[in-house]
Amino acid sequence: MMANLAIWSIGTLATAGVILRPFRLPEAVWAVAGALALVGLGLLPPSAAVAGMLEGLDVYLFLIGMMLLAEIARVTGLFDWLAAEAAAHARGSPTRLFGLVYLVGILVTVFLSNDATAVVLTPAVAAIVRSARIRQPLPYLLICAFIANAASFVLPISNPANLVIYAQRMPPLARWLPHFALPSLLAIGATYWMLKYTQRAALHEPLATTIPGPTLTAAGKTAAWGIGVTAAVLMTASALGWQLGLPTCMAGVATLALVAGMKRCTPWLFLKHISWGVIPLVAGLFVLVAGLEQSGVIRGLSELLREETLRAGTLTAGAAGVLVAFVANLMNNLPVGLIAGTAVHAANVPDTVAGAVLIGVDLGPNLSVTGSLATILWLTALRREGVEVRARDFLRLGVLIMPPALVAALAAFLVIG
Repeated sequence: MMANLAIWSIGTLATAGVILRPFRLPEAVWAVAGALALVGLGLLPPSAAVAGMLEGLDVYLFLIGMMLLAEIARVTGLFDWLAAEAAAHARGSPTRLFGLVYLVGILVTVFLSNDATAVVLTPAVAAIVRSARIRQPLPYLLICAFIANAASFVLPISNPANLVIYAQRMPPLARWLPHFALPSLLAIGATYWMLKYTQRAALHEPLATTIPGPTLTAAGKTAAWGIGVTAAVLMTASALGWQLGLPTCMAGVATLALVAGMKRCTPWLFLKHISWGVIPLVAGLFVLVAGLEQSGVIRGLSELLREETLRAGTLTAGAAGVLVAFVANLMNNLPVGLIAGTAVHAANVPDTVAGAVLIGVDLGPNLSVTGSLATILWLTALRREGVEVRARDFLRLGVLIMPPALVAALAAFLVIG
C-alpha cells in the first residue's frame, strides 16, 4: 500500500510540475524527474519503464514529423503568408478578418495538429493585427487557442492525444469520418459563434485597408506542397488502418531535405528552433502512466468503466466524455488521455466510449489555460509578442465557450454512435 501511495504522490507532483512549471523549469524536466524517481526508488522496474516509453513510439514519430513540418512552414514564411492573405481578403472588415483567421486556424489544426496552430500561427496572426493597426488584437489571438482544441478531432492527425487514446486500435479513416465529422463540425461551429459573441464589442474596430504582406517564396510553396502531400499520405495510411507516426516522420524529413536543398542551407536552420523537449515530456508521462498501471489505479478505473458500460452504455459514454473534459483542466489533457486511453483499452468497451472520451480529452481543454499542451504553448507564444492573458480571464471565456461545444459534439457522436 505504501508503494502505491508513493507512486500516486510522485505522479501527482510530476503532473503539477508539468502544469505549473515551478522555478520556470521546462515541462519535460518534471515529467522526466517523476519517471526517474519511480525507477530510482524501486517503485517501477526498469523493464516496465522502458516498455512504457516504447508504448509511445508512434506518438514520438508523429510529433517529430509534425514539428518538422510546422518549423519548415514558419521559416519559409508560409504561415505569415496565409495570415496576410486572410487580412487582405478581409477588406477592412474586422468580422470578415475574424472569420478568415478562424478558417486558417481550422486548416492548420486539421492538417498540421493543434500544437502547430498554437506555436506557429499565433505569432503570424500577431504580426498581421499589428500591420492592420488593430488596438485590440486579443479576439484574433484567442482564435489560435480555441480552434486548436475545437478542430482537433476532425482527423486522427489533428491532435497527438488522438494517437494516445486509440494507440494500436486507431480506427481507419473510413470509420473515423462518419463518426467524428458531424461532432467536429458542431464543435467548430459552436466555438466560433460563442467566441465571436463574447468578442463582439472589440470587433467593431476598423482595420487598415492596405496591409503589406510577404510574398510566398519558392521554398514556401515547396513547404505547402510538402504539407499537402503529407496530409494525403496520412489520410491514406489512416484509411488503410496503418500507424501514423512513421509516415508523418518520413514526410517531415523528406520535406526538410527538399526545402533545405532549395535554400542551400543546412537542416540545422530548421532543427534548432524545434521544441524537442516535447519528446522527453511525452516519454516521461508514458512512464508515469506505467507506474499508475502497476499500482492498480488504471485496473480499478477499467473495471468500473466496464461495469457501468454493461449497465448503461450510452449514458456511461456521455458521462465519461464530460468527466475527462473537466479533469483535463486539472491535470492537463495529455496525462488524462494516457490514463483514460489505457483504461478504455483494458476495459475492452465499445468504440462509442472511446470516442466520447476522445472528444472530452480534445475539447475539454478549451475551459482553462492548463487544459492542453497546445494552450500552454499558445500562452508562451503570446508572451513573446508582449501579450498577457490571465488565467481567470481565459476561464471566464472558457466557461461560456467550451460547454456548448462539448454538449453538441457529444450528443451528435452518441446519436450517430
